[in-house]
Amino acid sequence: MSDKLQKKIPDGLKENTQYILAFGVIAMMLMAVGFPMFVIFFFAIFTYFLWKTFSTPSSGGTREIFEFYLAANELLRDDERRWYGFEMQEVIMRGERILQSMNTAPPLVYFTLGALYNKTGDHKTAINHLAYILENENADETTYNYPTPELRNYVKILRKIEREPTEAPQTSAAIRALERARRNRGKSLLEESRERFKEQKRKQREATLDQKRAKAELAETNAKSAVLQSITNDVPEENYVRQAETKPNGKPKKSKESDSPFANRKPITEVLHDIYDAK
Repeated sequence: MSDKLQKKIPDGLKENTQYILAFGVIAMMLMAVGFPMFVIFFFAIFTYFLWKTFSTPSSGGTREIFEFYLAANELLRDDERRWYGFEMQEVIMRGERILQSMNTAPPLVYFTLGALYNKTGDHKTAINHLAYILENENADETTYNYPTPELRNYVKILRKIEREPTEAPQTSAAIRALERARRNRGKSLLEESRERFKEQKRKQREATLDQKRAKAELAETNAKSAVLQSITNDVPEENYVRQAETKPNGKPKKSKESDSPFANRKPITEVLHDIYDAK
C-alpha cells in the first residue's frame, strides 16, 4: 500500500466514525420518540449526502489561487516584457477575489498582490498588503493553527507540488520565485512604496497649491477688468474728446495752424489784388 493511501484511509475512517456516532445518538432519540425505522433510515442517507457535500472543500477556489500565482509571476518577472494595463488589472482583480472568497487566505497571496500594486503604481494599496505580511506577526504561516477547509485543501495541494514538482513544473517554479521575492525583496518593496507614496502626496499638494494660485490670479484679473469696465462706462464720450484736446497740465492744445509763423499771411490772390488796386 502506497503512502498516499496510508494517509487518506485514516482521515476517511475518522470522518465516517464521527458521522456514525453522531447519527447513532440522533437515531436512538428518534426511536425513543416513536419515529418509524424507514423514516430514520431515509433521514440518515439524506443527512450523509448533505454533510459530504458541504464538508468537502471545493477544488475550484484552490485552483484559482495557483493560477493567480502563475499569472502574477509572469507579470513580476523581470524579462523585459511589456504588459498592458488591463492585463495587470485582470490579474490583480483575480487576487482580490481570492481574498474576498477565503476567510484565511495564504500570506503569499497578500505579498503577491502587494508586489503587483507596487508595479502598477498604486503604492497606497501596496503598502497595506505588504505591511500586513511583513510587519504583522499574526500574518505568518506559523500562526494559522485552526485552518478552514479551503486553506487545508490549499496546503495539501501545495505540499504535493513541493514534493513532486515534475507534476506541475510551471506552478512549482512560480511559487518558488514568489517566495524568494517575498524573502529577499519584500522589505525593499515596502520601503519603495512608502517613498513613492510620499512623493505622490507631495506632488498632489503642489498641484493643489498651483491650482489655487491660478484661480486667485484669474479672479484678481477679472476683478480689475470689471473695475476698469465700470469706470469706462461711467465717463461720457464727450469727456474723452475734451481729454484728447487738452494737454496733461490742463491747458488746451494749440492747433498746428496757430503755431505756424505763416499762419496770418494773406493768400497770393489778395496780395496781387492789393497791388493792382494801388496802381
